[in-house]
Amino acid sequence: QVQLVESGGGLVQPGGSLRLSCAASGSIFSIDTMGWYRQAPGKQRELVAAITSGGSTNYADSVKGRFTISRDNSKNTVYLQMNSLKPEDTAVYYCKVDVIDRLRLLRGYWGQGTQVTVSS
Repeated sequence: QVQLVESGGGLVQPGGSLRLSCAASGSIFSIDTMGWYRQAPGKQRELVAAITSGGSTNYADSVKGRFTISRDNSKNTVYLQMNSLKPEDTAVYYCKVDVIDRLRLLRGYWGQGTQVTVSS
């Protein structure tokens, strides 16, 4: 089994910044793609950003230039630095990690979600 622990959400004013973290632990041989998704009330979950094992990144158009995804492979951790936050960024943010486990099986795991609220 693999466990994901997210942290870093909270309440911030428009224009402010937050940094989310997601640490994976458990039966891990290696980690492929790591990503962040978000889901606002009444909306579908959407991809915010993703980073491959080779470091290639992909961002939703709505966050390009404001958010930065990174990873620390030594800690099995993915980060999302969010700057210039807007009220429309308000959502529950979920990390997703594609893990190759010790049986060499590729499986996706989701974090528990962390609330980000952007409001004055």
